[in-house]
Amino acid sequence: MRFGKWMITAALTCSLGLVLMGCEKEDYTQADGGLAPVTPASDVVQAPAANAETATNGATDAAAAAEGAVTNAAPAFSLPGIDGQTYSLADYKGKWVILEWTNPDCPFVMKHYDSGNMQSLQAKYGGRDDVMWMSVGSSSPGEQGHFSADGWKDVMNKKASKAEAMLMDPSGDVGRLYDAKTTPHMYVINPEGQLVYQGAIDSIKSARQSDIEKSENYVTTVMDAVLAGEPSPVSQTTAYGCSVKY
Repeated sequence: MRFGKWMITAALTCSLGLVLMGCEKEDYTQADGGLAPVTPASDVVQAPAANAETATNGATDAAAAAEGAVTNAAPAFSLPGIDGQTYSLADYKGKWVILEWTNPDCPFVMKHYDSGNMQSLQAKYGGRDDVMWMSVGSSSPGEQGHFSADGWKDVMNKKASKAEAMLMDPSGDVGRLYDAKTTPHMYVINPEGQLVYQGAIDSIKSARQSDIEKSENYVTTVMDAVLAGEPSPVSQTTAYGCSVKY
């Protein structure tokens, strides 16, 4: 009887304790007040190497490689910015476009803004003439992360954001169009309007600032490669963070 009671108690403890009791093999990270499994590194999709045999000439092959391996067209959109302007993807044909889904109240977003990591990336790439960096808020009215234009202006000023535009998507239409699942969720679009990268900002799925330096930053990996005329080393990873509040 004592053994039977111990087994029942242990099972309940494992169910409730999860990682604390070492009963699960998966690692866990805190998200939205609940435990979510950390996605293994195998979820990183490497971009296939360019096939030189299919290129008409070396220059064409190099250009195709620089544009990345993801060939699906980025969905067209037009959204209002907090500055009163309308921003359309079509207006930036010929430029690299970085889309960053954001929610300032999300601890995973705080990780990158409070450390200055996101602002550093925005300044490094968005500050270029051939790159446009746009942040997007898709939280619906009444949900965490929803703000008016003035509210967003206050947030962006406090966070010292270097994004070139802050777009408002309160209906969530554009977020759903891109299948944005988390904040942050990153997208890189090439000058021809095709998705080159989509997924996580980096390789360590936590809300700890101390993990930033230890992680691989996928935005940096992709942008440094394509801006140097090289193929994107990675095309897709599993995004992590707080769920987008549609």
